[in-house]
Amino acid sequence: MSAPAESAFLLTLDGQFVVAIDLSTARASAYRVVLGQAVMTGVVAGVSYVLAGPIEAVSALLGGGISTVASLAMALLAFRGSVMADGQRALGAFYGGEAAKLAIVIASFVVVLKTMKVAPLPMLVAYMATFIVHWIVLAQMVRARK
Repeated sequence: MSAPAESAFLLTLDGQFVVAIDLSTARASAYRVVLGQAVMTGVVAGVSYVLAGPIEAVSALLGGGISTVASLAMALLAFRGSVMADGQRALGAFYGGEAAKLAIVIASFVVVLKTMKVAPLPMLVAYMATFIVHWIVLAQMVRARK
C-alpha cells in the first residue's frame, strides 16, 4: 500500500497506513477555524451590544476571545515545523496543543470570572458559538475529501 503523495506524515500500525495527513490542508483548516472564531466572536459581541449593552458586548468578546486564543495556541503548537518531521512527534504535538488549549480555556475563564464584572450568558453564548465555526470547518474538510 503506498502513501498518498501529499501526506506530510503517516502513522502506521503493523506496517499498515492508519492515518495520512495532508499537512498544508490541515494547517490551513486550523487557521480558518481561528479566523472564523474571531469573526463569530465579533458578530456575537455586536448583537450583544445592540440587544443588551456594552457590558454584555465585552462579555461576549471575552468568551469568544478565550476560545479563539486557545484555538490559535493549539494550531501554533500542533503545526510548528520542528515536530512535523515524523508521525509520532506530530501526534505528540497535537496532544500537547490540545492540552495547552484546555489549560488556556480553564485559566482564562478563572481569571475573567474572578477579576471582572461580566454578564455570564453572552460570555458563554459567544464561547459556544465559536464551536459552530469549528464544526463548519470540519464539515467542509470532510466534504472536500469526497
